[in-house]
Amino acid sequence: MPTFRAADGTEIAYHLRGEGEPLLVLPGGPMRASGYLGDLGGLAAHRQLVLLDLRGTGDSAEPEDPATYRCDHMVDDVEILRAHMGRAHMDVFGHSAGGSLAMLYAARYPERVARLVLVTATPWALGMLPTVEDRLAAARLRKGEPWFAEALAAFEAWLTGAGDFDPVFAPFFYGRWDDAAKQHDARGDAEYNDEASGIYGSAGAFDPPRTSTELSRLTAPTLVLAGELDGSPDPDLARRTADVFPNAEIAVQPGAGHHPWLDGPEWFVRRVAAFLDGTGLGTG
Repeated sequence: MPTFRAADGTEIAYHLRGEGEPLLVLPGGPMRASGYLGDLGGLAAHRQLVLLDLRGTGDSAEPEDPATYRCDHMVDDVEILRAHMGRAHMDVFGHSAGGSLAMLYAARYPERVARLVLVTATPWALGMLPTVEDRLAAARLRKGEPWFAEALAAFEAWLTGAGDFDPVFAPFFYGRWDDAAKQHDARGDAEYNDEASGIYGSAGAFDPPRTSTELSRLTAPTLVLAGELDGSPDPDLARRTADVFPNAEIAVQPGAGHHPWLDGPEWFVRRVAAFLDGTGLGTG
């Protein structure tokens, strides 16, 4: 397992899958170990995935100062990994909450980003938050499912602050609530650093006006990929995210939720690989 030292001395781990041109992958959660990403539905057949375990997650050490779990403080961990890999610039992929880390990295080090891929990325870094109404509207797209009624009641209670997070509404995060999705969801609790998750987006982590201005000058091609059934972000919020970037394209994956490489791996890999190869122009 390869590692590197962050600026504060914390030992950070990363995992390599596949061969070829490297793709630096930032996990979501926030603060979930990278294992849940797997080989991104087979994307490792096209690129070498450089899966970063953020500090305090997976095989990475916990820092002495927990304040460094804040998203903006981890931008330089990403930059040190880029230098450690010996690359002048890299393609960068951010999933979910990791999308905000990828945005902050691209804003601070635009010359180091060759191509940027934001997959079901929650755009906290841009001050764009999914609303309760947006998330419930997406959830109601699943009304034909046998688990829907019980899940919706618990989901609405959680979103409105009237209830706690409940595993019963996990199906809303997947396009298909099948055995693969259930197994993927079941591993989640063991992969999170709960303390770090609470610090990741804490006060001071984001400066949306500044980040939006900096990203409006980013020349790197950018792909913003949303799931048709996802509510955080829903396709409309993903489109508004793409509008911030001067050289962006939007793709909406049919039938996909928050983990599109599980919901439709062939579609996902074809679309992302084409973009990374420079042949995926246009909207989807």
